Amino acid sequence: MCGILLAIQRREDVTTGFESHWEQLKLSVSARGPDAQDIYQTVVTTDDGSFLDVRFFASELRLRGDKPVVQPHRDSGNVFCWNGEVFEGLEIDASENDGAKLFKSIRTSSDPGGKLTEVLQQIEGPQVFTCLRRKATETKRLYYGRDPLGRRSLLVHRPTQQNPIFLLASYQLEEVDTEHLHCLYLNEWYLKGKFKSLFVSIHKEFDAAHVLHVLPRFEVGSRSNDFVSPSKVNGLIPHTPPMSSSLSVIPEELSSTVDDLIAHLSRSVYLRVRDIPYQGREGQARVAILFSGGIDSTMLAYMADRHLPLEEPIDLLNVAFENPRKIQIRAESKNTKKNRRNRERNPVPQDDGQEKIKFDSYLVPDRVTGFEELVELKKLCPQRQWNFVEVDVTFEETTKYRPIVESLMFPCRTVMDLVALALALYFASRGIGHVRTSSDGQRAPYTSNARVVLNGLGSDELLGGYGRHRTAFNAGGWPSVIDELQLEIDRIPTRNLGRDDRIISSHGKEARHPFLSLFVVNFLARLPVHHKTDPRIPLGIGDKMLLRLAARKVGLELASGRKKRAMQFGSHSARMEAGESERRGDILLAAASPGQL
Repeated sequence: MCGILLAIQRREDVTTGFESHWEQLKLSVSARGPDAQDIYQTVVTTDDGSFLDVRFFASELRLRGDKPVVQPHRDSGNVFCWNGEVFEGLEIDASENDGAKLFKSIRTSSDPGGKLTEVLQQIEGPQVFTCLRRKATETKRLYYGRDPLGRRSLLVHRPTQQNPIFLLASYQLEEVDTEHLHCLYLNEWYLKGKFKSLFVSIHKEFDAAHVLHVLPRFEVGSRSNDFVSPSKVNGLIPHTPPMSSSLSVIPEELSSTVDDLIAHLSRSVYLRVRDIPYQGREGQARVAILFSGGIDSTMLAYMADRHLPLEEPIDLLNVAFENPRKIQIRAESKNTKKNRRNRERNPVPQDDGQEKIKFDSYLVPDRVTGFEELVELKKLCPQRQWNFVEVDVTFEETTKYRPIVESLMFPCRTVMDLVALALALYFASRGIGHVRTSSDGQRAPYTSNARVVLNGLGSDELLGGYGRHRTAFNAGGWPSVIDELQLEIDRIPTRNLGRDDRIISSHGKEARHPFLSLFVVNFLARLPVHHKTDPRIPLGIGDKMLLRLAARKVGLELASGRKKRAMQFGSHSARMEAGESERRGDILLAAASPGQL
């Protein structure tokens, strides 16, 4: 993984204000890649004789290869920055760096745009890239883009008369869309005093909306293009599919599908945990999991155990917030007449005082389920050392770091973005907490140094795990569920992934999403809807039914029946102060701002 920063403007437009902002952006981007940073600057001459100041900055987090790699990659005619992982489609040895290998395949092509498309269609993994083609005999072009699901953050500022700067960065701007790749013709940067249309398709025969398009499915054995875009949801409408009221027995018609899901998810996890370089001594955790004790994170933990060396620990990151509003409500409830009578009849020692209150304030629902699933994992995977990291966040810490988290979130800036997800992701991925070191529950300080963080995002969208899927069924039957699941897939690139990448990578760590492998996405999208979810059956069975059956089959009995709980309620990150209960999640935060160029 790396951080990418690029700026293009006429030399006479460079100001001291821009230079100051550039240095600030470099600091932010450096946090994404603490292992190496480098800058490259050049001048490009346009058709009207203007001189463009073109500068790249990249930071590197080493998660590939047997030696550090410094970006930007460059030769006499090309400059290439790569922030991504190639998990499938291109053979990458454990000793190789995927960015360096991609650059090698692109730089000698006479049609770099076409070559980029050809290469990117063949690979699966999160990706952001920039590629400058500056050979003297060719039109000078900048190519840039993101993967179809938007799993890495790339933001853009387009030049205006007031701010005539083209800027690409990992932070603080407007998200680059994922519908197509982009190409910037630098020769035509500024003609006759007006900016021309700077964004054109890299294929002249397609307009911009069709560069990354859905290709037809080929016959078995032929070369397919499953990595171009997600498959459409299977539109087959079931009539009266059989109902299963229990997870104890897998229906015969779902038996092979359950096996296929286990195989696909296992492979996806394997590809995301293999060949991670050791940063410290062997025996330290290289992989952590955002762990609430829900079915998604527990399934990922179980699968990670299959593919990591047994002598290597796995960090389970479980976050809990000190919530003054919750503490106050609990204290008030203890003073009811009924509770006072119970205490008089059954007095208990009060010598632990404030420490007892603090402990209780972190015993949030996700901490409870996390402990329970830790027990289940230990039974199934007894040889593994599971580091259950209790990340306890004080109210003072939440208040202190909130402006930082809001800045990282931008351009996402609703109450829901902050309290539901961003705060929990920020502190959990930071990994500073405690682990229990003895059977009597004694805790010791612990910081997770794992650079790869597995996240269960995507399962609810793909498998019908949200309450709105049940609501859709009640309103319009199976067709409405199909429509809602298609909408979920369509929205994935524009919702949370860029924001989550910015937050987690600010700690020099990389988020990986096994459920959002395009192989897994396409496999699930193509299944009949009633094989994935059944809104006719109660919660805890019918929602994400296929995943629940898979969890039960591998032995995760307790996890298989867990009902969905939103992160903000499970961790107590929501509504920390009196009056916040009335704030809707879609309300915009007051002062979120990207700063000035």
